Amino acid sequence: MWDPLADSPGRVCAFVVGVTIIGLALDRVAGLAGQYLLGLACWVMLGLALRSATRLERVQTFVVIGVATCFEIIGSIIWGAYIYRHHNLPMFVPPGHGLVYLFGLRLTQTTWVRTHARRWVWAACAAVIAWGVLGVTVLPRVDVGGALGVVVLAAFLMWGRNVRVYASVFAFVAFLEIYGVSMGTWSWRAHIPGTGIPTGNPPSGIAAGYVFFDIAAIALAPRVLGVWERWRAAESSSDRQLALEVSAGSGHDLAPEPATIVASSIAAP
Repeated sequence: MWDPLADSPGRVCAFVVGVTIIGLALDRVAGLAGQYLLGLACWVMLGLALRSATRLERVQTFVVIGVATCFEIIGSIIWGAYIYRHHNLPMFVPPGHGLVYLFGLRLTQTTWVRTHARRWVWAACAAVIAWGVLGVTVLPRVDVGGALGVVVLAAFLMWGRNVRVYASVFAFVAFLEIYGVSMGTWSWRAHIPGTGIPTGNPPSGIAAGYVFFDIAAIALAPRVLGVWERWRAAESSSDRQLALEVSAGSGHDLAPEPATIVASSIAAP
């Protein structure tokens, strides 16, 4: 079956942006039951985006989903640093994290980013720092917490091992956070719970958290895939061995029958 996303990283990025815009707009008018349907639809959209992905990219995506979902439960449900509209964890959030990672990954594969990689990373770094400065100077809410995240994110962008992915993820997360907050899908507390540190809505350095998800995916996915392949190889070897044993056992049970019949016929009077 023809996959329109297979040969165009830019088309995948546009697809993810479109899914995000439409999905969060629908969530604005959806009740809890509607959120379950949106969650199911988001998983379907993720599946479409993953059709053209390699096995390693798929594993990376699901590692991001697993790690990010754990942080969502801690950050929103337990800690309460930010609150979703229905005070829950919407079902579209886990697959949404997968789409965010795929956007960042595919954007790095576009011709423009590959051709202007250094400029792209420096532009992202400048945007991060500018947002952090605005957050502690002119924005309506003082964003000290975001500024701390900016320091971490800027360090990753300058000295990290996968800076193009980090820059690309930042670009999408900046859009996602501003759009999501403006649509009322979630909102950030005025202060980080338990610390008294003021933070923005959204915080300027929030993309730093997504960088940790990316690091986990890039580091853990090859190991997860290796374990899976070894398990599959062991299962395949076990199945072949069982088939040989069954075949050998069946041959041993059936072989005497003709001889028994012949012997019986000779012995008969």
